[in-house]
Amino acid sequence: MRGLNSPLSVTNQNYITMKVKIMQRSVYHKYAEVEIDVDDKDRENYTDADGNPIDLQDYLHEREELWCDKLQVALDEASLDCGFGMDTADWTDRTEESEFRYEANGKGGHL
Repeated sequence: MRGLNSPLSVTNQNYITMKVKIMQRSVYHKYAEVEIDVDDKDRENYTDADGNPIDLQDYLHEREELWCDKLQVALDEASLDCGFGMDTADWTDRTEESEFRYEANGKGGHL
């Protein structure tokens, strides 16, 4: 005999009914990119603690105003696509909700 909390209940002697919950998890992503111009003279104005010019990745962090709002607008306008989106660029971390990358002259990295 089944307990009172069992998902099965007898409606008469011949039929048994049960509640079944059907669920789905679907992952969607948006992808956007923008291009900006980086002036070498401006980049030379940004130095590390020793006075050496900072690398491109650090420069892009320092100058987020060059790309951050533009990228957000492009992302807002992008369509939702089904899937993780790992195939649209050199994304590496499926566990992250969002990734930022840059590419220049055949090289790149994460921001």
